[in-house]
Amino acid sequence: MLWIKSLHIVFVASWFAGLFYLPRIFVNLAMVSTDSVAERERLLLMARKLLRFMTVIAVPAVALGAWLWLGYGIGWGPGNGWMHAKLFGVLLVIGYHHACSLMLKEFVRGDQHHSHVWYRWFNEAPVILMLIIVCLVVLKPF
Repeated sequence: MLWIKSLHIVFVASWFAGLFYLPRIFVNLAMVSTDSVAERERLLLMARKLLRFMTVIAVPAVALGAWLWLGYGIGWGPGNGWMHAKLFGVLLVIGYHHACSLMLKEFVRGDQHHSHVWYRWFNEAPVILMLIIVCLVVLKPF
């Protein structure tokens, strides 16, 4: 079980690294002037590759977490309400990941509608989600 936990933590940390950085690329894309085609294409290439990496890493992160939950029974039974909150947080993270992929498609089409400031605020969501999820897992408050 400790190997599964260790791998889960590594994959989650790697996934979150991408979730922290992809919106930063969006900030830069939102700031690129329309006449700077090469810079825009370079940032789009970086964003596509990062999203692909994040998606590949997210699959084992979620699968290993499910293995711990369903296979080893972590978070089952009375006094494990924290797990329900954590699972809701994981769903929000998956939703954020999906939202990032939709935003990248908007950038590729050239019809994104937000300012670089909006993307800076959007970039804070995974930090808050990670903080909440880690606190739930470590503190098990309910």
